[in-house]
Amino acid sequence: MSEPKQSARPAASRGAGQIVVPAGYKWTALTISTLGMLMATIDGSITLISLPDIFRGIDIDPLQAGNSFYLLWMILGFLVVTSVLVTTLGRLGDIYGRVRMYNLGFAVFTFFSLLLTVTWMSGSAAGIWLIVLRLFQGVGAAMLMANSAAVLTDAFPANEMGMAMGINQAAAMSGTFIGLVLGGILAPINWRLVFLVSVPIGLFATVWGSLKLRELSQRRPARIDWPGNLTFAVGLILVMVGITYGIEPYRADTMGWTNPLVIAAIAGGVALLIAFGIIETRVAEPMFRIQLFRIRAFTAGVLASFLAALSRGGLMFMLIIWLQGIWLPLHGYDFARTPLWAGLAMLPLTVGFLISGPLSGILSDRFGARPFATGGMIGTAIAFVLLELLPVNFPYWLFAILLFFTGMVMSSFGSPNRAAVMNSIPAEHRGAGSGMNTTFQNSAQVLSIGIFFSLMIVGLSSSLPQSLYQGLVAHGVSSAAATRVSHLPPVSTLFAAFLGYNPVQHLVGPGVLSHLTAAQQATLTGRSFFPTLITAPFRAGLHVTFDFAIAASLVAAAVSWTRGGKVATVAPTVGPAVVRTGDAGSTDAADGELAGAEDSEAIA
Repeated sequence: MSEPKQSARPAASRGAGQIVVPAGYKWTALTISTLGMLMATIDGSITLISLPDIFRGIDIDPLQAGNSFYLLWMILGFLVVTSVLVTTLGRLGDIYGRVRMYNLGFAVFTFFSLLLTVTWMSGSAAGIWLIVLRLFQGVGAAMLMANSAAVLTDAFPANEMGMAMGINQAAAMSGTFIGLVLGGILAPINWRLVFLVSVPIGLFATVWGSLKLRELSQRRPARIDWPGNLTFAVGLILVMVGITYGIEPYRADTMGWTNPLVIAAIAGGVALLIAFGIIETRVAEPMFRIQLFRIRAFTAGVLASFLAALSRGGLMFMLIIWLQGIWLPLHGYDFARTPLWAGLAMLPLTVGFLISGPLSGILSDRFGARPFATGGMIGTAIAFVLLELLPVNFPYWLFAILLFFTGMVMSSFGSPNRAAVMNSIPAEHRGAGSGMNTTFQNSAQVLSIGIFFSLMIVGLSSSLPQSLYQGLVAHGVSSAAATRVSHLPPVSTLFAAFLGYNPVQHLVGPGVLSHLTAAQQATLTGRSFFPTLITAPFRAGLHVTFDFAIAASLVAAAVSWTRGGKVATVAPTVGPAVVRTGDAGSTDAADGELAGAEDSEAIA
């Protein structure tokens, strides 16, 4: 009688014994892992929508000259930290224990969330305090992101990984948009609530994870690759800082790409990353497992993930500006109320994520990742085409349908791709591999934001100054004042709309408005003047950004197709057993060697 077929899964042991895993442990791991990803991604976006209330609370005008530092780092600092640290923290998870690092991530995240709520200062001191604490909060989020997929991969058999990753990734992607709604609700009540909301969840998850999660993989003691860690961290930080300040104006230029400091930061960062690549090929225990790129399914999945994040990373910002700066005011919403309603308007996108993530994951378990991941990126390109064809002042029902479709196709790529990447990695390298994948994804998101804003500014620059000048002069503003406003960098207009300020009121200023009649003031600061003025320039900029997203999505689809068909599971070679009571098989196989994983590309 033949033995039942078993999936090659990781193993762990304490000495020569076996680890007995309770029935249903995988569902516990999935719940805790999903909770961590949801909390981290919600907190990444809840701050975005709450920025006007946060800055008012600490008495800073983020659009005032010299204050762009606070705005940019409150927006991007969290992303920069998670991008830089996830690979290192994933590698540390392989060395010291993935569950240990994951639970520590909950504790760190919760601690700094609590500290963010007790800010007692105001002005620049408060701004610096919040930025620094957000960076440390990002360290906790990086621990969660780096080890979440590895914890899941240890707990689930290969034939259920798509479903598990589908739920996990759907939570992560939808958390970004859930955060927009929560921020819009909580921030007007008290801006501190946007940080406090994470504290009880984090405390519960820290205790629950410490009690319930088990180490199911062998720890592999190793020396920390300090040269690799330092060159990678400093190099990536320099590149991201250069990209961040590249969208800021420099002297007479509308953007900062000609700024010597921006050029030096990007060039220096690229040089350090090249040095990092060389170092990683020469150290005994590298942080970045370069040899994993010899696995075709891993390489294709990571590159496709990078390109997918590049295509969609700036989408949320464009949608927020579209809704808050144009559509919502045209439909009767006051500028100050637009952040909340923008979050609510984008809920169909979240619904699409929540439905498609688990569904595509379950189907990819049966049919393989390639058709769903590749099809998802082709669908994403189609979604961008449809959004580009949508009128700027659209009927909401059509916008909602397009958002739902966009969420469905984007999520149909995410979970199968992530599951395929994790299933292709040898068990002992899952933490590092998961961190590498997340590093590429988060770095692409920061790069995408820089590209989207840069392309939007290019589109706006061609017609916005003339439109602003003519519109202001036609309603009583002096030629000199109108010229000054029309020559302001377009990024000022974008950030004003993004933050939910009245753009004309903020750009023109109370000094100029006070010299106008009450009727002229009401017209200029009303709900239709600015949206009507910016519609044509915004549409031109939107076409440029979405054209880029379409191209990146199609390239991602092509790369995704190169991963090959459904990967056959490789039999283990060595290692002790893990007993899982209640699972389909009584034992799971132990860690396979990297060489074996490289051979696992056989097409089923």
